[in-house]
Amino acid sequence: MTKKTALTPKTHTAPPAKFSHGVRKGNILQVAGQVGFLPAEEGRKPTPAGPTLREQTLQTLANVRAILEEGGASWDDVLMIRVYLTDTAHFAELNEIYNQYFEEQTLTQPPAARTTVYVGLPAGLLVEIDALAVLG
Repeated sequence: MTKKTALTPKTHTAPPAKFSHGVRKGNILQVAGQVGFLPAEEGRKPTPAGPTLREQTLQTLANVRAILEEGGASWDDVLMIRVYLTDTAHFAELNEIYNQYFEEQTLTQPPAARTTVYVGLPAGLLVEIDALAVLG
């Protein structure tokens, strides 16, 4: 049986409940929903990257990427991305930010499939993203 490994990059604080930021088992890596919190600093509570959708989305993607890399994966290994937005009015802006971000990633494989849903998140948070990657 393949071992299951929890993934917590140095940039992340401990999760607020009993779950892992990411889990890898064999060649499958699941990234838990990430939000736009700034990288962990000693003594600082989790803090959003800023009030705008752009700031939070870019930080959220950086947080997802940190977990992928911790597990030995990259965006090229990602099959599915789920985006959770708090406001339907943010969809077009999210797509612009998302497209620009992934153009800068110089993917060598087709982009991941994506689903966007609308949810409630804690006050001040605008976006959450999770990802499923399959390596090699």
